[in-house]
Amino acid sequence: MTLAAAQIQRSPAHIATIYLKEAKYEFLKYLRLRVYTLSVLSFPIMFYILFGLVLNSNAAIGATRVPTYLIATYGTFGVMGASLFGTAAGLASDRGLGWLEVKRASPMPPFAYFAAKVITSLVFSTIIVLALFALGIALGGVRMPLASFAKLLATLMAGSLPFSAMGLAVGYFTGPNSAPPTINLIYLPMSFCSGLWVPFMFLPHVVQKIALVLPPYHLSQLALGVVGAGTNEPALRHWEVLAAFTMICLGVARIGFQRDQEKMYG
Repeated sequence: MTLAAAQIQRSPAHIATIYLKEAKYEFLKYLRLRVYTLSVLSFPIMFYILFGLVLNSNAAIGATRVPTYLIATYGTFGVMGASLFGTAAGLASDRGLGWLEVKRASPMPPFAYFAAKVITSLVFSTIIVLALFALGIALGGVRMPLASFAKLLATLMAGSLPFSAMGLAVGYFTGPNSAPPTINLIYLPMSFCSGLWVPFMFLPHVVQKIALVLPPYHLSQLALGVVGAGTNEPALRHWEVLAAFTMICLGVARIGFQRDQEKMYG
């Protein structure tokens, strides 16, 4: 290999192309995996149609109409599911099949694999939130300034990162068969206790105390704040909790990564 060829291969443009290609094929893989796409996309949309449009379309929670309120909470629910299943289940499966060993033996940048999973989770999260927007506007009479829609979308997209980090941590400590039930054992109770299914103020007092330490609660409060239904807590506090949670999960994922490296290389 000539020096010029080596420089081309190591150029930022070439590395960026590798990252984009890895993300593209990761997205296509999940798009063709109907079990993932149907469950991740349909659950929050189905719940929103049932509870936001069919049963409670004319009701209100405080000063906020239910169809508007539930876009924030079911948006959080959808983002959380897409991020956890997109990273944890895929990582656990790839580890079990030995696919990560193949990736490490290739000249691909080591973090391209993880970046692709995070980007794919972001894309599916965006699809979910935009679908909720479309349903709310078309069938639920949801009306907000365009800037509020953009801010809500940006908030939920940023909020997907902590759950992607959590998914990486779970994926490194579960196997291909145990990852999906483990995710559900985390995902569903956290969703209920965080007030994503039942509004926070209607939860039992002890559950409300638990919610304060759960990341979905803090993301949902940020989202509810955009639609005018938050608890008036400082937004910075919620972001700090989510940032701390992300760093803890990345630390756990790094331990799992190093453990796998030691198993492979001794």
